[in-house]
Amino acid sequence: MSNWSKAKQYFEETFGDGLDLNAILFIIGVQELGKGYQKFSKDDKLNVLHIAICTLLEPYGYYSFSGYDKDMWPHWEKTDQLPNLNAVEQEQLMKNAIVDYVVQNELITE
Repeated sequence: MSNWSKAKQYFEETFGDGLDLNAILFIIGVQELGKGYQKFSKDDKLNVLHIAICTLLEPYGYYSFSGYDKDMWPHWEKTDQLPNLNAVEQEQLMKNAIVDYVVQNELITE
């Protein structure tokens, strides 16, 4: 079983079957926000996805955590330009970053 399959299986066993990449990103964003599950506005949902992406790409050197705003939402600064990737390559980068995240947080083992 690939590491991506293990990571996806972890999320599906924990949160329910049929999760796609965006659902997993949303779960990671909610986790990193640290406020628990709640009703989010459309804008807040996009911000939660942004939290996940920045969190996942920070170890790759693309973002640097800069602190929290007055509402305790985390913020990052872009530290490096992301490479020009097509959709398949972008998806693969995010899958690799998710695998790194779940391994680092000891949610799965490689």
